[in-house]
Amino acid sequence: MEIVIRGDKLKVTDSMKKYIEEKISKLEKYLQKSEDVRAMVVVKIRNHKQVIEVTIPLKSLILRSEEAQEDIYAAVDVAIDKLERQIRKNKTKLMARQTKNVQPEFYMEKIEDEEREKSVVVKRKLIEVKPMSEEEAILQLELLGHQFYMYKDSDTMKPVVVYKRKDGGYGIIESE
Repeated sequence: MEIVIRGDKLKVTDSMKKYIEEKISKLEKYLQKSEDVRAMVVVKIRNHKQVIEVTIPLKSLILRSEEAQEDIYAAVDVAIDKLERQIRKNKTKLMARQTKNVQPEFYMEKIEDEEREKSVVVKRKLIEVKPMSEEEAILQLELLGHQFYMYKDSDTMKPVVVYKRKDGGYGIIESE
């Protein structure tokens, strides 16, 4: 791995350079063809804190970490930990994606049938959309115990949907 280190308004000492190179070289074990990879490191000072920015562009993604600490060595440690987490996270996603694609044919047929069944409309319901206010619609929604309720706005006479949000509040979807 090629490591390019530069200082922005800061002189990078040999000991800092050696420490950064040592820590970043530990990431090579996670990367394929690490000899083709270039890590760009910028060390700078911002508001009395020492900041390190590490950018590693790969073919499929860009790994980036920025950390500010009182001590540059602590900043390097935290930044490298973040990069390791990013690499592991992306690697597990890739592994999961690959294992999904390596399923036997009989599993694929079963999955395709299940997907087909999910995409087919299994129930239709005809409802009478009554004119009412938002408050009345929320009351109806609660009385029915549903996640959403469709009604006609009493002022505009346009169809509106009120729905229950995950945070406990309500949302409104209006038509034009």
